[in-house]
This record gives sequence, structure tokens and C-alpha cells, in this order.
Amino acid sequence: MIEIQNLTYSYDRADDKVGGLALNGINLTVNDGEFVAVLGRNGSGKSTLAKHINAILLPMGGYVYVDGMDTLDESKTWDIRQSAAMVFQNPDNQIVATIVEEDVAFAAENLGVPPDEIRRRVDYALGAVGMTKFRKEAPHLLSGGQKQRIAIAGVIAMKPKTIVFDEPTAMLDPSGRKEVMKTITELNRKYGITIIMITHNMDEAVCADRVVVVDKGRIIIDDKPRNVFSDVDKMRRIGLDVPQATQIAFELKKAGLDIKCDILDEQECVEEIIKLCR
Repeated sequence: MIEIQNLTYSYDRADDKVGGLALNGINLTVNDGEFVAVLGRNGSGKSTLAKHINAILLPMGGYVYVDGMDTLDESKTWDIRQSAAMVFQNPDNQIVATIVEEDVAFAAENLGVPPDEIRRRVDYALGAVGMTKFRKEAPHLLSGGQKQRIAIAGVIAMKPKTIVFDEPTAMLDPSGRKEVMKTITELNRKYGITIIMITHNMDEAVCADRVVVVDKGRIIIDDKPRNVFSDVDKMRRIGLDVPQATQIAFELKKAGLDIKCDILDEQECVEEIIKLCR
């Protein structure tokens, strides 16, 4: 679905020094139906990478292919953005209408989709994010998590094959984060949409099939979450955290207790601690 080959990019077009590159020789393949979480410190290049997938930014060197389309081909830009849509941090930046169902229909209308098909897509999209009962509500009266789900519904109505999420829960409270992550996971597992999620939250990254770590414009790790987070010392050297359950297991292991170090979630952690108490 996504093929990135030797991608380089600098925000200063006059700067061709390696140290000035926001992305420096990125190679990445994302298969149809995968859920990939992209992690990295501030300034690592992860959001810059995300914007290349949606053709918001174009390569200075190398290539990005979305569903076989070259992002450098200007004639394919709108097809690329329909195939790989993007959801940003702040849902208020993506909500444009005063009624929920009108907002969800907005992008599809701009694509020239026939009215009957738009109605079907709006119904489908609102159902997919669990917001059907709010279709006649005013978006500004909704919670942060609900607004983000409406923003996601507007993207779903475009029927993209891939959705790129750029820190979609960064501005939400714990309840809103939980709502949005449940929605994102269901879009992948139930509807088969390819997901690429930029996040700072390690507990969210656990939901992905793969974790890609970007540092100084390069991909330095690409592996399954359990393999990535079990190496706590390496993640700390990079300047990243690990899921809370993994951190607890790591500290117990350091204290001399016989516990697995590749624990990812609370349930696993509880089960291992119970074993220690027997």
C-alpha cells in the first residue's frame, strides 16, 4: 500500500548537509491492512514522514508510492489524498460544518460523489465511529473525543484505503483517548483500513502490528511491539518511554523477581504478578 524509497527532505531547500535533513534515506513498506505505529522524539522527523504519505510534502530525494501512485506526479495528487487520507491532532481544524452529518459529508461532496452515495457513505462512516446518534448535533457541543471521531468519520466517508493519524489523541483527555483508540483499532481490524499512526503514547503503540522508531531523520527500529518495548534500556537511550506495564515488569525484574520482561499491557502484568505471589 505504501512504498517509500530512500526518501530525503529538508525544510531549508538550500541546505543539502546531512545534519540539515529532516528525513535522511527513509525506506519503509506498509502492506495493505497493516497497522503501523511511528514513534520518535520531538524533531525526529515522524510528522514530516506522515505528511509525505499524503503528498502534503514532496520528496527532495527518493520516492513515495501510495497504492502504486508516485507522489511526485502532480496529476495523481487528489487520487493519492483520496487513497491515503490524514487526521490531525486538533479535530477543530478539520470540522467545517455546523451539523455533524453535514461535516461528515463535506469531503465526499468536494470529490463530486453523487448525493445518494454520499448519504450511504455518511451512514457507513458514522456507524464505523459509533456516532450515528449524534448526526443532527452541533460539533462544537461535543467532547474532544467525539469531535475527533467526527473528524475521522469525515475521512472515512472519502473511502480511503489508508488513514494516516498524526498524534490523534494528543489534545484529548484519557476518556477521549480511549474512545479514539478503540475507533482506530476497529477501523483496522473490522474494516481492513491500513493505519499509520504517529504517536508519543507508548500504550497506544502497543495496539499496532509494527512499531517504527524514527530518530534524526532515519528509521532505527522496525519490529513488532513486543520486541521493541522489551528492550527498555535501548528505548531509554533513544529518549523514549515504554508502556507502563512494561516499565513495571522491568523494575520488578531489576529487583530480582522472576518475571517476563516483554509484558505489554495491564492484564499481562497482573497475571505475571499473581504468578509471583503463588
